[in-house]
Amino acid sequence: MKRHRAPSPQMETLLAVLASAPREWFYGYPLMKAAGLQSGTLYPLLVRLEAKGLVESEWREPEQPGKPPRHAYRLTSAGVALARTVVERGSDPDGVRVP
Repeated sequence: MKRHRAPSPQMETLLAVLASAPREWFYGYPLMKAAGLQSGTLYPLLVRLEAKGLVESEWREPEQPGKPPRHAYRLTSAGVALARTVVERGSDPDGVRVP
């Protein structure tokens, strides 16, 4: 049996940031700053969202020579739908559930 629960405030914040530009790719550090989350919170949330098919990620080549490739993240179409629902309903405890 699958368990569905309401998203945490941190998940809601991350989804709101990602939903602000749903087709744009985001790097981790700007996401941390925009969402006000620490890396130890942000990356597990991104991994969880990706495992559920709500976020996709890819390695991006550096813009400057000598820099390492970076991971970029964006919402999938299912993630966009969930993020819009979360943003619209806010913190309603009886509202949306994360699959």
